[in-house]
Amino acid sequence: MAVILICSTSMVGCGNKNTKQPETKVQTETKAQTVAEVKKESTCLTAVDDYLVNEIGKNYSQGDVCIPCAFVVNADESNMDDILVWGDFWVFNFDIAGDTLKCVSGGDHPGLMHVKKTENGFEVTSFDAVADGADNMPSAKRIFGDKYDAFWEFNSNQEKREEGRLRTIAEYVKKHKLPVKLLQDYGWPAVELP
Repeated sequence: MAVILICSTSMVGCGNKNTKQPETKVQTETKAQTVAEVKKESTCLTAVDDYLVNEIGKNYSQGDVCIPCAFVVNADESNMDDILVWGDFWVFNFDIAGDTLKCVSGGDHPGLMHVKKTENGFEVTSFDAVADGADNMPSAKRIFGDKYDAFWEFNSNQEKREEGRLRTIAEYVKKHKLPVKLLQDYGWPAVELP
């Protein structure tokens, strides 16, 4: 069983809520069109990325951008009320300094995401996270079940993980037209994005 590297990159931005202006007819029509496009493009993996950014990423020191990296081991879409997505889920917060993404914080959250299809797209309804410490391996084996070997093969391979991480971040940079070409982890030299 091969691990599938999937990361649909999401970007979350905030506006100033105190300066709301009345919308014009064109703005209202454009907003409706945008909502329709988002619904059309929404997938269970989009929901996973949104969950990583909005629920997990917020618990780390904040940066200019939060980039989710979902390394999906397996997915079961047979029940649209409980789509199962097993993976090694990462989130990284970066500051943008010139042409370089500088890592501020981030972490690894392997486990099983439960996703539901709704009339507004997809949403994560719960997350079974692998435990830390002494319970790490027993909980990972319980959560991944017969998918544990595929998870461990990927999770334990630093080279594969780093290659996937750099490729995912490069895709995010391209999609969001960020003016960067390098990535720098704390205490390490900057590396060029692929």
